[in-house]
Amino acid sequence: MPGKKELPSTLERSEKHAQETWIKAHDSAVESYGEGERAHRTAFSAVKHSYEKVGDHWEPKDEKGPSDDAAAGGRNAKPTKGGVDANASKAHLREVASRLEIRGRSTMTKDELVDAIQKANARETRKARE
Repeated sequence: MPGKKELPSTLERSEKHAQETWIKAHDSAVESYGEGERAHRTAFSAVKHSYEKVGDHWEPKDEKGPSDDAAAGGRNAKPTKGGVDANASKAHLREVASRLEIRGRSTMTKDELVDAIQKANARETRKARE
C-alpha cells in the first residue's frame, strides 16, 4: 500500500517535507522488505534523522543525524526514544519541555528530560487522536 495512504496521524499534523520523507522511505522499504512493521520502522527512522517529535507532530531538528544512540545502532539496537532528539543539548531539551509545560524540568537531568518529553509527546498524540 502506498505510504501516502498509511501516513501516521503525527505526520499528518507535520510539515509537508516530513510527510514526503516518510512516504518516500516507506514506499522504498515496502519494495525491499514488503508491507508491515519493518517498512514503518524504516520510514520513521528516516524522519527521525531530520525531525524530532514535539507534542503531537514532528518539527525540524537544528542538526541532522540520529536522534539517540539506539537510532544510530542499526538493525538490532534497543528501542529508540520515540522521536525525542536525545542527542540535542540539555538547553534544547529544556526549551522543548517548557513548550510542553513539563513541571520540574529545571531540576531534571538530561535523561529525565528525554523521558519526560517522550511521555508528554505520547500524551499529546493521544489527545490529538480523540
